[in-house]
Amino acid sequence: MSRRANWIAFVGPFAFPWGEPGSRRVYGLVGSLAAAGFDVVVAGGDAGPANEVGLDEIDGPGKVTYLGVGEAPQPGSGLLTSSTQMFLRWGRKTAEWLDRQSPRPSHVVVHGGMAQYMFHLQRWCRRNKVPLVADVVDWNNGRYVRGGVLGPLNLSLKVALVRQYPRCDGVIAISTLLETYYRNHGLPVLRIPPTLDVQNLKVEHHGSSGPPGLSLVYAGTPGRNKKDLLATIIRAVDQARRGGAPLNLRIFGPSPADVRALHGERTLPANVHVLGRIPQYDIPGVLQEADFSILVRRPERSTNAGFSTKFCESLANGTPVIVNLTGDMGDYLRHGVEGYVCRDHSLEALTETLRVASQSTAAERALMRVAARNRALKSFDYRQYGAAIGEFFDKLRR
Repeated sequence: MSRRANWIAFVGPFAFPWGEPGSRRVYGLVGSLAAAGFDVVVAGGDAGPANEVGLDEIDGPGKVTYLGVGEAPQPGSGLLTSSTQMFLRWGRKTAEWLDRQSPRPSHVVVHGGMAQYMFHLQRWCRRNKVPLVADVVDWNNGRYVRGGVLGPLNLSLKVALVRQYPRCDGVIAISTLLETYYRNHGLPVLRIPPTLDVQNLKVEHHGSSGPPGLSLVYAGTPGRNKKDLLATIIRAVDQARRGGAPLNLRIFGPSPADVRALHGERTLPANVHVLGRIPQYDIPGVLQEADFSILVRRPERSTNAGFSTKFCESLANGTPVIVNLTGDMGDYLRHGVEGYVCRDHSLEALTETLRVASQSTAAERALMRVAARNRALKSFDYRQYGAAIGEFFDKLRR
C-alpha cells in the first residue's frame, strides 16, 4: 500500500481495533495522531488481516490502517508454544515487518510487550535511526502476575519499565505518576489519559430496564489482581439496601460463578444481578441505562499509575460515577457534579456514599448526566489531544 513519507508505525502484541483494554487505548491514540495529520499503520498482535485495512471511522486529515503480524500466541496454543513465542521470539515478527516497509516510518510507537519484545524493537529503531516512543499505561504489581514477584513474566515486565522504556526517545504516559517517573529520567513525556470517540458516541437515556430503584452498573472484569473490589461493591450494595436505600446492581463481564467465588461462595443479595459477558458494542447501552456506574480500587502504586478506562467510558456515555479516587481521577471528578466521591475504598465508606446517592433526586441526576458528558467531551475525546501529540512528535525527529 502506498503511503506518505511521513507516517507512524504503532506496534505491539495487542488485539486491534477491538478485543482488550489495550485495544481501546491504542484506538484513542491513533485517533489523536490522525487528528494531528499523521498517517498511522497499526501492526497488532493478531494473526490477521495480512493486508492493511482502513479504519474509516477515525476523523482527521491523517488516515489510519491496521493489520496483524501474528506476535501474540494464537488461541488454543499450548503452554510450551505460548511461552516460546513470548519469551524467545516476541518482537521478531514486528521487526521483520518494519524491515519490509518502504519508506521507513518517521516514528515507531510501542504499546505493551515485555523485555524480549522491546529488545528487538529498540535494536531495529537504533539501526534505522527512527525515534521510538513508548506508551506506558501501568506499573504492574508483581504479587498478582503469574509466577509471582520473582517469576519470569514479572521480571520481564519490570525490565521494560525501568530499563528499556527510559532508553526510548520519548514516552506517552497515561497518568501523572508515570509522567513524573519518566520525566525524572530526562525523557520528553506527554501525558494523555484514556481517550475514545466521545463526539460520535450516540447517547440516549431511556431509563433502566432492570428492577425498580436506583440503578447501578459494573461493566468489566476485576482482573487477575482483583484491582476492582467487586466483593466490596456487592456487600456495600447489600448493606445499603438493608438500611433502606432502594437500589440494585447489575454486573456485566464476570460469570455468575466468578462473582460467587469473589463473594465467598455465598448466595448473592437479591438486589445484585449478574448478566455475564456481553459484546463490547453493547456496553454503551448498559451504561446509559444506569443512574450510576460504580468502581472501587485499592489506592496502591499499580492503580495510581494506571487510569481506569471504565471511568472514562462511563462519563462519555453521560453516566455519573461512584468511585474512590485513585491516580488522576480527582482531576476529572467533582463530588456531586459528575458523580460521587467515596472517601476511601472501605466497605463503610462505600455504603455511606451509596446512601447519599440513593437520596439524590431525578433532577439532580439529570444535571449530573449533562456534567459527566461535558467532562468527557472536554477531557477524553481523542480530538482534544491532536495539537499536543502533533507538536510532541514533531520535536522527536532524529
